[in-house]
Amino acid sequence: MASIDACLSVTQKILKQKKTCRKLYSIQHLLSKRNQSSLSQNDPEKYVKPDIDITLCKSTKLNDNVTNILKSCTQIKFGTIFTDHMLKIHYDKHAGGWQKPYITPMEHLSLHPAAKVLHYATEVFEGMKAYKSEHGHMNLFRPELNLQRLNSSAERVGLPAIDSGVLLRGIERLVSIDNEWLPASAPLSLYIRPNLIGTEGTLGVAPTNTALLYVIMCPVGSYFSEKFKSVRLMANPKFARAWPGGCGDFKIGANYATTLYPQEIASKLGCHQMLWLYGEDRQITEVGAMNVFIFYKNQNGEKVLATPALNGMILPGITRQSILELTREWDEFRVEERIFTINELIELNKNNQILEFFGTGTAAVISPVSSILYEDRNIELPTMEQPNPLYARLFKTITDIHYGRVAHPWTRVVDERPHLYESQNYKYAN
Repeated sequence: MASIDACLSVTQKILKQKKTCRKLYSIQHLLSKRNQSSLSQNDPEKYVKPDIDITLCKSTKLNDNVTNILKSCTQIKFGTIFTDHMLKIHYDKHAGGWQKPYITPMEHLSLHPAAKVLHYATEVFEGMKAYKSEHGHMNLFRPELNLQRLNSSAERVGLPAIDSGVLLRGIERLVSIDNEWLPASAPLSLYIRPNLIGTEGTLGVAPTNTALLYVIMCPVGSYFSEKFKSVRLMANPKFARAWPGGCGDFKIGANYATTLYPQEIASKLGCHQMLWLYGEDRQITEVGAMNVFIFYKNQNGEKVLATPALNGMILPGITRQSILELTREWDEFRVEERIFTINELIELNKNNQILEFFGTGTAAVISPVSSILYEDRNIELPTMEQPNPLYARLFKTITDIHYGRVAHPWTRVVDERPHLYESQNYKYAN
């Protein structure tokens, strides 16, 4: 036992000093690229061996200058600073399905010019975060929901599903290795982007036989430069984000590409985001890339929190689900999932019944809306005028869970014990 403790201590010191390592793969990993039979009798497509090959980068990009930028939380542009490592898992239908996961230094991808993802948009992704608790450990927020949604999206575009438990363990190890990139607690967080792409180098609209799931991470600060900066929206019925029978309720890249042109028009008109409408009755669906909530008083004077129902056009957001569960647990006002039209919003606002209008999502958590540009007129909303706004209460409740200020079953504490150093597949180079 003493010798094991001594070896572990040496390993930890080497890691702290960021000793040079080069890319190493175990023989087992190399063989996994060849034909192999699956060890799972129930669902060979989803099975992945749980052990992970780990290779550290030669030197960290995290210098004093970057650390100071991160601590300041003021100069971080979302998605521009990336951590040192990434997680990769290859899939090959003719080699037993999912192969052995491995963590490697961040690197460029090499794809065949005919890769399915480049021609037919066979790609899905997720957005989740790790938070440094005020007690010092790393937290994930309801990650199982993100991975369930990842597999649901994958099925929709003909990509293979993966064992959520195996992927989650890989993400936890990646967070453990690069946790230094989160030098402080709130409002910093570590944005985690799992991405699954079809890599088979053949033309023809058909499901891919090979795929790559990779996970990259970037530290991010507060979504807005100042607390609760409200946003202005543009609602234009000429543009629709989603429609019945489409794929608006899945997290695929193609859904976002088609929003860029309308977003550019909105920006030129002084608006931050689009308010997406659908149908002849102009139903409110989403705000930019966020779910939408409307807090108002009905004809009986009752307070109601409403959000569009999951009708095939709405992304099932994790923050959305959490807000619905929290407010129903509070039982202080009615909570509804229903169709809400722009004309109903205008009428309620005219009668001083609208209280708040806000978007929700992983990036911003809560984004209050103060006005909407619609048919060349400005709809002013009283969201920022409330003395004790619901959006602020929800934001505090959720972020208290994120950062461990309140214990909650939605929090998953990342195991940061040095279990990854005990793996036979973990090696150092001279």
